[in-house]
Amino acid sequence: MKRLILFFLLIFSFFFYNHFVFSRERYATCDLCGYCPPNPPPSNWQKCAQCLYPQVTQAESKQTLLINPQTNLPPTPYPGRQYTMLGCIRTNLNSFQQEGAAASVVQILLNIVFSTVGGIAILFIIYGSFIIMTSQDSPERINYGKRLIYGAIVGLIFALSSVFLIRFLSTGVLKIPDFGK
Repeated sequence: MKRLILFFLLIFSFFFYNHFVFSRERYATCDLCGYCPPNPPPSNWQKCAQCLYPQVTQAESKQTLLINPQTNLPPTPYPGRQYTMLGCIRTNLNSFQQEGAAASVVQILLNIVFSTVGGIAILFIIYGSFIIMTSQDSPERINYGKRLIYGAIVGLIFALSSVFLIRFLSTGVLKIPDFGK
């Protein structure tokens, strides 16, 4: 008889135990910026969080992982933005009539092109210097090294002046909004 009462008490407590459980905050495994506790956040987490979750300032607060109890989903990122290795890119460019839409795409492309041109020019300056240092008084090698260095310097000046010219025309003359950002 005691076993039967204990059995019914156990079943009774099992069915009514759910009413006494309080809900806790639930967290996703990882956020879109690569933060997966207990591991520390990645080195680029701060920039990614500024892009996708502008309201969050610290990874330790785990606000980017908090699951919404109504929707049962982790927080949605800021609409119209995507974080890539190139930085924060706006993806809500469905219409170029929107203010700043064309400028954000062109600005990213110009940054990539001019950074690449500058890096290549520096490499050619280094290579030309190496050719001159190892020429052993050979006039052809010295002239070849000089031509490499002069060409790299002219190309670098051309690239820097084109950056200045494009920024001046876009912000000063054409007044394209959000271009210099």
